Amino acid sequence: MTADEKLDYIQALWDSVAAHPDEVPLPEWHREVIRERLAAHRRGEGASRPWAEVREELLSRLRSAGR
Repeated sequence: MTADEKLDYIQALWDSVAAHPDEVPLPEWHREVIRERLAAHRRGEGASRPWAEVREELLSRLRSAGR
């Protein structure tokens, strides 16, 4: 397979998985990490920012890097 064919295959595979997210197994350790992070967030630990702010910062960095 060429690189383009491989990428097309990977994209098709991902699209197939993403079409049915409820069928993707979620390991218990993933659930535990989510519980821990949610609890830390509720306790006010760690930092969080609105997505719009983070997105704008990333776009600004990309624009600066492109110069």
